[in-house]
Amino acid sequence: MDYQLFQLVNDLGRTITVLNPLMRMFASYAEYVFYMGIVIYWFVRRQINRQMVAQSLISACVAFACSGIIGYFFYRDRPFVTHSVLQLIEHPANTSFPSDHATGAFVIAASIWMFRRKEGAVWLALAACIAFSRVWTGIHYPSDVVAGALLGIAAAVAVHRLFRRVSKAQNILNRVIQWYEIVECKIWRKKIVSK
Repeated sequence: MDYQLFQLVNDLGRTITVLNPLMRMFASYAEYVFYMGIVIYWFVRRQINRQMVAQSLISACVAFACSGIIGYFFYRDRPFVTHSVLQLIEHPANTSFPSDHATGAFVIAASIWMFRRKEGAVWLALAACIAFSRVWTGIHYPSDVVAGALLGIAAAVAVHRLFRRVSKAQNILNRVIQWYEIVECKIWRKKIVSK
């Protein structure tokens, strides 16, 4: 069933060829939008943004650690290794399950969504485009990207709940951010906006 669904999506690259460049872009480069987004949110220098970014980075560490363990114990060849597929981007023949691109995109998107619903919905939509494009381009099976998405969302939710429910964890995070801001203000003073 997973392979049949993969074929259905991957074959779209043969029938709707006009979308192939877009899918290549999503599959190869859209993840960098998430990196830029995190940097921009951080340097807007608002407390809520810094909480959001810190939680998203912690969540990403948790999600990628889990992904690495899962990939080690449940190794799965990529579709282009075992099947004849339309492969639109180059990729090493390493483990396919779960998708690191989907994990990374969804962990950041879900972290943003928990702080900013409207913006988070846009990030989640972009994450879904990345996941879909990885199947379209022949790099992942659908279950790979679904597992990555669920793993990313689960890590983001777990970390967010940890900081909401365990005041000691929140206090430590606040202290780390405050220490960083003391150093930052010595290098780059914050502009005071006059009313």
